[in-house]
Amino acid sequence: MRDCYEVLGIPREATAAQVREAYVRLARERHPDRFPDPTQKQEAQEFFKHLTEAFNTLSNERSRQQYDAERARPQLTAPAEIAADAYARGEQQLQARDFHEAVSLLRTAVLHGPEVARYHASLARALAQNPHWIREAMDELDHAIKLEPRNAGFQAELARMLTGQGLKLRARRAAEAALRLAPHDPAIQQLAAELGGASGEAEVPPKGSPGGLLDRFRRKP
Repeated sequence: MRDCYEVLGIPREATAAQVREAYVRLARERHPDRFPDPTQKQEAQEFFKHLTEAFNTLSNERSRQQYDAERARPQLTAPAEIAADAYARGEQQLQARDFHEAVSLLRTAVLHGPEVARYHASLARALAQNPHWIREAMDELDHAIKLEPRNAGFQAELARMLTGQGLKLRARRAAEAALRLAPHDPAIQQLAAELGGASGEAEVPPKGSPGGLLDRFRRKP
């Protein structure tokens, strides 16, 4: 994205009225319809696209504040720094319940830090807020678990997510995995107990086989 102030030809302290005046003047002077030559018309169309983007950014007080704040940030170049910065801001947006912005930032974190499990898990939490993204959310949690297979919290989150989608057999397996990793965690104990009665294909162990993990925890000495 080009510098919005440079595109409009205005100083950074320009008022809202000056932003609009500059846009109107340039839109009139550089409108593509004023250029019959194909090459000039194409150049005008490209400029007009940047002009419109600059005006939309600076004419709205909130978007202008965000734009100015972003430009004031130190420019990061190392992938790990970009990922950490995007993750921190994504977490803030997640707490603020701006889920679309959180998803965008956390995708950036995952892109630049694909081997960091907490980035995938955080992206999963943001994605899970939209029912259309729930499958991708579960995939991200699966990825986090592959990166940190001994993280009981990730397994428990996956179990809850699967339960919400009616996938109780898979949810029970994830809960049991969490319980193996953190057998004394009260929240995980409760989750596993709630899913202990899940029914479905292959829920009942074959005759003569040992019971599931929950059965062993319930068995009296």
